[in-house]
Amino acid sequence: MFLQRAASLALILAVACSVSPPTNQETTRTERDRHVPERIISLSPSVTEIISGLGAFQRVVAVCQFCDFPPEVKVLPRLGGWQNPKLEQVMELRPNLVIMTEAQAPFVQKQLQMLGIQTLAVPALSIEHAFAAIKAIGNAVGCADQAQFLIAQTKATLDEIGSRTKRLPRPRVLCVVGRVPGTLLDLYVATKGSFLEQLIGIAGGEALSPTNQTGYGKMSKEAVMSLNPEVIIDMVPGAEGRLTEDPLQVWRQLPEIKAMQNGRIFPIKETSVLHPSQFIADTCRRFAKIIHPEIF
Repeated sequence: MFLQRAASLALILAVACSVSPPTNQETTRTERDRHVPERIISLSPSVTEIISGLGAFQRVVAVCQFCDFPPEVKVLPRLGGWQNPKLEQVMELRPNLVIMTEAQAPFVQKQLQMLGIQTLAVPALSIEHAFAAIKAIGNAVGCADQAQFLIAQTKATLDEIGSRTKRLPRPRVLCVVGRVPGTLLDLYVATKGSFLEQLIGIAGGEALSPTNQTGYGKMSKEAVMSLNPEVIIDMVPGAEGRLTEDPLQVWRQLPEIKAMQNGRIFPIKETSVLHPSQFIADTCRRFAKIIHPEIF
């Protein structure tokens, strides 16, 4: 699996996060500890990944149904979907902090606040948003120093990849994040401003962004043919059982495009690549290996 979890780093962060940072003149350790949340609910996969990276996952008491990392999420209560967490179950769990993305906030934040529950909404569209989310969550859970360390490590990896690709040819890359399984209907692609589009640029590609929508947009098969991508990254999660598809077979519907002719269509089924957390560094390296296999 391309997302290598650095066990030693996680252990260092976990130990560090369990210890309060040094005191300053304004705030004593006792006062700070009193405000550190001990029962946290995460309503987004990226949030859960960040909390784990900060070494604070042991304080998470529930997650949303889409969270799949770290593996320990399997034993936690699931609170429903992205827009409709089960509020009665939330109340029963007595959280002192519920964290979500800003895109979720209009659907759930006000209801939680009316119940007297402290909330935090973090941005989740761009690379810069991923870093802002790590910082905000680190501050909220008492792991500010660990957050700065995690941000520095992630930035260092992105900088290293970017330095290796900046003078290379830049093939045209289409990043598909959604479509009807088994078909090329209702294609959705990463467009300008999304962290996926930014990562493709760092990895040495030219992300095709044909729509006027920021982040993600819908595209027709005809538009794909017109753009003629040299590389296609198909990030549509695979279905299970009898609905399992062969993405390469799906794309054979467009034999005219260069990506098909040159055998450069790459399915990626791991869901973590779709989340703007510290794992954007792993996603960027994966993209770089796809776009420039000659040096990665």
